[in-house]
Amino acid sequence: MRAKDSATRRAGARVTCAALLCLASLALSGCRRHDFPTYPAKYREYVYVANAGSGTVSALDVVNLRLDREIAVAADPFAVLAAKTRNEVYVLSSGSPASGATENGLAGAGNRAGTLTVVNAETQRVAATLPAGRGPRGFALDPEDRFAYVAASAGISSATPSLVVLDLVHRRLAAEVPLRAVPDRVTVAPDGRSVMVASVAGNELTILNADPVGGRWAVRAQVGGCAGADAMAVLPDSSKVFVACSRGHQVMAVELAWRADARLGRSYARADALEAMLDVGQLPGYLALKPDGGELFVSNTGSNSISEVVTSSDDVGGTYLIGSMPEFGLVSEDNSLLYESSLQSQQIAVYGIDDGRRLGSIHVGDGPDRMTFSARGNLLFAIDRRSGDVAAVRTDTRSLFTLLPVGRDPVAIADKYFTIP
Repeated sequence: MRAKDSATRRAGARVTCAALLCLASLALSGCRRHDFPTYPAKYREYVYVANAGSGTVSALDVVNLRLDREIAVAADPFAVLAAKTRNEVYVLSSGSPASGATENGLAGAGNRAGTLTVVNAETQRVAATLPAGRGPRGFALDPEDRFAYVAASAGISSATPSLVVLDLVHRRLAAEVPLRAVPDRVTVAPDGRSVMVASVAGNELTILNADPVGGRWAVRAQVGGCAGADAMAVLPDSSKVFVACSRGHQVMAVELAWRADARLGRSYARADALEAMLDVGQLPGYLALKPDGGELFVSNTGSNSISEVVTSSDDVGGTYLIGSMPEFGLVSEDNSLLYESSLQSQQIAVYGIDDGRRLGSIHVGDGPDRMTFSARGNLLFAIDRRSGDVAAVRTDTRSLFTLLPVGRDPVAIADKYFTIP
């Protein structure tokens, strides 16, 4: 009982601190709760936070700005995504003991059996749990939320590095595609036709054809030469993918294959091809793409900077100091601001894209990492890895509004909104 009481006291202390901080923020900035959007009675919105250290997902109520509940999932959850077409949220867990969570949250090392947990966002209950291969390292959803693609160190039925394809509609395994190297990241083109898998150890990008109707997924191209191929970003028109070469100082640009619909009377085609290797800062990590796809911002962890890439011409427009070891970038919906977090600080830097300069910083909790916007863009939510909470930042004033307590070692975040019947 003492351990439980101690945990309760810690949670209560965090809530009290958050409340005091919110009151201080109100006094200093003059903000009021009525400055926020008004919501219809049946509107719901939650921010889901995967807590690697406690085997839970925290559901934060965005409308009322409070912790709604903790949802128990499989051990060591490290990635979370929200469906666009259904009121569901998907949580990927590595299956390793909660006490063994890794520093960077990618706890897919080894060959422990991973799981994908389906959470019903309307009831906030677990709807299903699916096997996701051994040593899962990342996942993505197709544009229609029919399939989840899991990059796994080994498949469900084999010891081969695999892309595990899960049918989310029928809650079953759809396919296992063997890969040459252990995959780390996976992303899907907006048109749903191409699935890209990056391998840090293999220094390569693997591109697969996606044929969900026919139930076929096959490797169609492999592009090497990217040292530590890791984070990816795909243009909105599905014409190009950018890959961060995380063990060097480059970003790889790859033109994606395209074939016109035969009904349009066109017969020309384009094959996947390496387009350029772009020199950026040292140890490039996350790639933040503007919503309009015109520019890409590279978080250069090793040189405390960001690089700005013009996506149409593959030109590096410039590299700018942004703060100590930038971790994650997020561009506002109006394409005007880049928010850049740094795990080694208590700050989120704000970069003006039109101005081409750093505009200032926002003091949040300790160790800001992954971020997401609320549906209406009035709030930015940032995980504070070291202090174990989530900062809610007002985007109109670019100031901290409050802190919300979550579980141990929060590592991933996603926003989900919907209207109940």
